[in-house]
Amino acid sequence: MTEAPKRALITGITGQDGSYLAELLLDKGYEVHGLIRRSSSFNTGRIDHLYRDPHEAETRLFLHYADLTDSSSLFGHLHRIKPDEVYNLGAQSHVKVSFEMPEFTAETAGMGTLRMLEAVRTADWPIRFYQAGSSEMYGKVLESPQNERTPFNPRSPYAIAKVFAHFMVVDYREAYGLHASNGILFNHESPRRGGTFVSRKVTRAVAAILAGKQEKVYLGNLDAKRDWGYAPEYVEAMWRMLQQDDPNDYVIATGEMHTVRELVETAFGLVGLDWHAHVGVDPGYYRPTEVDELCGDASTARERLGWQARTTFQDLMRLMLDHDLAEAGVRWPGRVPP
Repeated sequence: MTEAPKRALITGITGQDGSYLAELLLDKGYEVHGLIRRSSSFNTGRIDHLYRDPHEAETRLFLHYADLTDSSSLFGHLHRIKPDEVYNLGAQSHVKVSFEMPEFTAETAGMGTLRMLEAVRTADWPIRFYQAGSSEMYGKVLESPQNERTPFNPRSPYAIAKVFAHFMVVDYREAYGLHASNGILFNHESPRRGGTFVSRKVTRAVAAILAGKQEKVYLGNLDAKRDWGYAPEYVEAMWRMLQQDDPNDYVIATGEMHTVRELVETAFGLVGLDWHAHVGVDPGYYRPTEVDELCGDASTARERLGWQARTTFQDLMRLMLDHDLAEAGVRWPGRVPP
């Protein structure tokens, strides 16, 4: 008798991480269910190639309307789907926007996690739960690099909501025995990264400048230092966490820091452009409270999960730029081979 496939439920499935995670789980034979918010327009572009795959004998990807602010939809879908694993990736995830929408950010990133945990707690079957944490929780860092024991010092409504979610996961794990793990993921990018995030904003701008559609791009703090990795590798770490016998919390990072200025220099330099001629600084993009530097120590993940980052910063920028050059229809002799 054929064993039934594992079943996973993903919130935030239409985002960068959700789409790569769905891809990974489908490749591993899972049945994947995603929760999406009702909108007047479709926002499933990142997963359409999975949802509409004509080569699938039977579909293993299912989408359901729900919202992290609506407990009834979360409880209802969880109990109907009966997943083996739940990956909570959904939230208002833009740090700058969280200052303008603090209540909504807290409702989705913070209370949304609590609602999902409550739904999981009421289940009468075993569920393994993953919570998407963030390096932003470290904020104004108290030590560097940051590991699982580094104290949090958040500097934005988004980061504060994520700290709340993190400790809720720890509490539910200890109080109710849930197999619940926090992934403290440092910045991770890809060609599916949203255009308002600095890495993609820069690579898309380079492509648009070469295509003659744009002359300048305006950014905020060029001196901010971040630990940038490749998103498909980071979602693999999420999956590995839920395959462990015991739940735990893990930092996922490359261990290398680069400034936004370095990111700009690298992206423009790859196509032979002088970034000084095309990049301006707009104080409007500065955060009310800046986070100066973030750098993760992923040694626990390396030792316990067998995970480590493989894509270098230079290669990450090259593959993102190659995608955006192709999307803009730009033929450039220095493009990365497909």
